[in-house]
Amino acid sequence: MDKTTTIVNSWNEWDPLKRVILGRADGGMIETAEPAIQRDWSALGVPFGSHRRFSDEMIGKANEQLDYFARTLESRGVQVDRPDPIDASQQVSTPDWVQDTMVGCMPPRDLLMAVGNEIVEATMSLRSRWFEYLNYRPIIQQYYRDDPNFRHEAAPKPRLNEQTYKPKFYEHWETLTSAEKDAAINTADWILTETEPCFDAADCVRFGKDMFVQKSMVTNEAGIRWLRQHFPELRVHRVFYNEMQPWHIDTTLVPLRPGLVMINPVRTPLESRQLELFQKNGWEVITGPKALLTKKRPFAYTSLWLNINVFVIDPKTVCVEASETPVQELLDHHGFNVLPIPFYDVSPFGGGLHCSTCDVYREGSLEDYLPTQIEGY
Repeated sequence: MDKTTTIVNSWNEWDPLKRVILGRADGGMIETAEPAIQRDWSALGVPFGSHRRFSDEMIGKANEQLDYFARTLESRGVQVDRPDPIDASQQVSTPDWVQDTMVGCMPPRDLLMAVGNEIVEATMSLRSRWFEYLNYRPIIQQYYRDDPNFRHEAAPKPRLNEQTYKPKFYEHWETLTSAEKDAAINTADWILTETEPCFDAADCVRFGKDMFVQKSMVTNEAGIRWLRQHFPELRVHRVFYNEMQPWHIDTTLVPLRPGLVMINPVRTPLESRQLELFQKNGWEVITGPKALLTKKRPFAYTSLWLNINVFVIDPKTVCVEASETPVQELLDHHGFNVLPIPFYDVSPFGGGLHCSTCDVYREGSLEDYLPTQIEGY
């Protein structure tokens, strides 16, 4: 492969990293409510239905940690590309809806996914994030100009009209008993209908020939089907999780290197046959430790399991939140050089270390790491 012209090449989450997109906190917004998101930060001065730009202090702290992460990657020979933030405070609209604000451009992982020489833009299931791709278009256009083999694909933009969401989902949820809520969770009865394909790229995780996609509050069965049809050369597996939150697969199922994967112990990401798939191929499945963090940063809507939202630079090197020593010790025990990166001030802007990145170039090619498949699965 000619590295002088090849910019985009990434088949998994662990091959040696040479180029990455890393987000920014600039202009980040606490977005207003919409059908898929109902936030109430009344205790922090932002009640339901209102919105506000993050304070200069919060943005400054988050950017300081993002910039430190960027310098760490660059010191290890990784080229780091950063988005050009558009004004996330502006009102946006389509013929179907009007939304008072956008969100920002911290977590490129939610929107962008590299598969081989292609970068896919996900649909995005929130109206406030429908136009988020504009932050990254200058980068993508530069890749397209410089790399003759690069493929830029955008999944069909969903209408996100009233038919996309189950009516009065949150109001109905509050009327359910605990048993009814458990039943809804255990059958993945989430807010999205199957009217149109919807998925976030951060609900996908790549293992070479195999891709695991989590059905969630932002990814529906139609979105998983679209990915299967778009990547016929891959085996796309549906993963289920058991929480009623828009939390992505990168705090659920975390590949570390060939033969080693970490899972979240309080979710059920792997059905018995999926667990068998890893075991039959000789993979070790380890359980992520509980986070030391017990209280989220103000306005953070992310999971407390961001401690396992790690970012792999190569099969021997991994970046971990600096304060989360149990994860660091676990990965050190498994032979990793662990780089502690302070990052929790970034969490209100949309996630952790893995969330803040989109790996663009990793050395390596398409390989089959799970060649022994299970019949009928």
